[in-house]
Amino acid sequence: MSIQNQLNEASSLTFNGPVKVDSPELDQLIDVIAKEAEERRNAGSEELPYHAFDLIRQSRLGALRLPVELGGGGASIRDLFYVLIRLAEADPDVAHSLRAHYWQVEEILRNPDKERREQLLGIVAKGDIIGNAFTEISSKNVGHLIFETTLTQDGEGYRLNGTKYFSTGTIYSDWVIVMASTPEGKPVSAFIPTNRDGVIIEDDWDGIGQKLTGSGTTRLNNVYVNREEVTFIDETKTPFNSFLQLYLQGVIAGILRNVVTDAKALVHGRSRTFTFASADTPAADPLLQQIIGQLSSSAFAAEALVLAAADALDIAVNEAVNGEIDFDLSHEASLRAAQAKVIIDHLALQAATLLFEVGGASATRQSKHFDRHWRNIRTLASHNPIAYKARAIGDYVVNGTKLPIREVYF
Repeated sequence: MSIQNQLNEASSLTFNGPVKVDSPELDQLIDVIAKEAEERRNAGSEELPYHAFDLIRQSRLGALRLPVELGGGGASIRDLFYVLIRLAEADPDVAHSLRAHYWQVEEILRNPDKERREQLLGIVAKGDIIGNAFTEISSKNVGHLIFETTLTQDGEGYRLNGTKYFSTGTIYSDWVIVMASTPEGKPVSAFIPTNRDGVIIEDDWDGIGQKLTGSGTTRLNNVYVNREEVTFIDETKTPFNSFLQLYLQGVIAGILRNVVTDAKALVHGRSRTFTFASADTPAADPLLQQIIGQLSSSAFAAEALVLAAADALDIAVNEAVNGEIDFDLSHEASLRAAQAKVIIDHLALQAATLLFEVGGASATRQSKHFDRHWRNIRTLASHNPIAYKARAIGDYVVNGTKLPIREVYF
């Protein structure tokens, strides 16, 4: 089916209110996104999936975590991660591109300022998407809220100037959260529309994987910011960054689902077997069955770990008081997210290689696109090296040293 036919099929989708977990509308949305991703691969196209995000706006998938009475899907964090895994199975680029959005929704839901909270939730409820402008590769202050991007006074408002990198998903977004510092060195965030004068979003991401996430450069050239769009960051509050870490593992878990699907199709699509094979057909070969059983088990384990860690996030959020997360509960969530990462990254990279064991040399054909799984997993796993996480976990187990829960994940 051509991309145009996919668009025609998608145009017939109707959404009566925001999609909900396990609803037919969600199934249809994910199915269309998956088909469009497959069509792009088959056509060798690197066209950005703008249409997928138009559908996400129409379906208000970004409001999944909002209470039903506020125009959302009423989902828990565990529900959200379940949907994330399904979406990543369909298209890991699209799933990853929503990471900053869902993280910011969590921040908004806990905002103790009722008027501002309701204003921002209204933006989310109507389907708008939020992006990020956080990372500065020239900064030596990783893990600290110190930025070269500046917010300076200009009459009744402010001016933003700076350059941000790895702005995943921002190219598809309606709004962007920009982190900056005041002349006095205080951290602030600015919530501004992406079409404002001076906001330049470049599609210059050249990574080996996650190629269509639009993870490029965002330039802020003397951007005017209204006073009400600025939030001064309280560094004494307990951060909740484990959501961002676990989100990446959720995308990887979705990719592993796809690895299993591709392995099964690869075996069924083969008519020849090997000289030393144990059966006359690949599908009857116990060695190939064993490999696929291992792949399936790895996918199951990854998904189970993500959802178990998501339970810890739910507990921390549900016990928040006036938007403030309890430190011990936040630490527990960080620990579970870190443990999930250490295991999932290992299982996933191994699985992406094992896939080729069921296909022979023909599986390495460029037209098969099986290498995308390893490239995508490697790119996602590289955000935070396993070695640092494993060491921190070990230090906690042996010496009781708490994990550094104030981390930067963009």
